[in-house]
Formats: sequence, structure tokens, C-alpha cells
Amino acid sequence: MNRALCTIFAPLSVMRILLLNGPNLDLLGTREPHIYGTRTFNEYLSELRAAYPEVVFTYMQSNFEGGLVEALREAAHTQDAVVLNAAGYSHTSVALRDTIAVLKVPVVEVHISNIHGREEFRRHTLTGGVCAGVITGFGLPGYRLAVEHLLRVV
Repeated sequence: MNRALCTIFAPLSVMRILLLNGPNLDLLGTREPHIYGTRTFNEYLSELRAAYPEVVFTYMQSNFEGGLVEALREAAHTQDAVVLNAAGYSHTSVALRDTIAVLKVPVVEVHISNIHGREEFRRHTLTGGVCAGVITGFGLPGYRLAVEHLLRVV
């Protein structure tokens, strides 16, 4: 068969990525705009989907630690990777850390603000040590950096 035809009929590779946001990130756009900006996550999500048509993004936000744990556990069976902004739970949740540690899919942790330039208690994450990497301080484009990494390694 003609090589060009083989390329045309080759199956398209689709990656499934869960974007998982923690507490108070449903308030983006209005919450401390001097730190987090004025855009909602849904506005940004539309841009991500347009920029990466080869990725199926599933988005979830929860203000509850258990909701995040359950979403991560489900992702192990339904997703190829996870981009996680656990927000304040990044600094306090042993349960999230333990869940990420046993997942068979890569997780990249994202923080919109530069956690190292903020209060002392935000400068260390319990979850970051068991993630594939941590992106901090680049605003909403940090999610895009995480996606770019995952597209290269998964």
C-alpha cells in the first residue's frame, strides 16, 4: 500500500488528561485577582481545548479533599495523565499524597501563584514529592506547560 495512504488512514492518537482543581479554584476570576488573575478557569479551559484538539480534557473542581481523592483514583482507570492543582490541600493532605503515590498515571502539580514567594506554610507541598513535576508561578499558562510535558512523556 502507498505510504501516504497508510499515514492518512493511521488511527489518530488521543490522549485523555484530567484537569483537577482543588478548593476555592472555582472562584478564579474574582478571588484575589492580584494573585490569581481575572480569568475564570472555564475561560482558560476553552483555550486549552482549542490549542490541543488531540487531547480529551476532563475537568473537575472540588472543595472537598475526599472528592479529589476519588477523582484521582478514578483517573487511574479512565485517564492517561492528570494535571492537579490541589490548592491548599497541596500543603496539608497526606491522603492526597498517598493517593498520588500509588497511581499508575503521571500527575503534574500546578500552582498558579509562585508558592515560594508566598507565606512560609505554602512553600512546601506534601503532594509535589510524589508527582512527576511541579509547575509554580506562571499563572494559568502553567496548566499548558504541564500538558506540554505530558504530551512528550506519555
